Amino acid sequence: MSMIQVDIVSATESLYSGEVKCVFAPGSNGELGIYPQHLPLLSTLRPGEVRVETEQGMESIYVSGGIVEVQPSVVTIFSDTAIRAHDLDKSKALEAKQRAEEAMANADTDQDISSTQAALAESMAQLQMISKMRGKKL
Repeated sequence: MSMIQVDIVSATESLYSGEVKCVFAPGSNGELGIYPQHLPLLSTLRPGEVRVETEQGMESIYVSGGIVEVQPSVVTIFSDTAIRAHDLDKSKALEAKQRAEEAMANADTDQDISSTQAALAESMAQLQMISKMRGKKL
């Protein structure tokens, strides 16, 4: 079976590097499914789950957004924050959501609103991944 190299890099570390069957990423215009020999593509990512399918099964990684670069034999994902799904902390995500909601209520400029919306989207994406891993709805 044909494989594709995937590298997932955050601002502080290389979180994943290996050959996979396929990768799914949260593109800004919808989910991207990337298989070997995919046409070249450059896209922004929204906060959410990146899934890589290996010979052993599916692995999930949270990304806070970023960029995905696709070449026929390699996919590179760059994100400010990337966390393995099993390392996500529900209490921290809930605290971040609460802080973002409070900041949203007090936002008085377009820039304040935009940055708090981004923070809220990140915390909600983390909570959705945690709920999915535990088989529950939010």
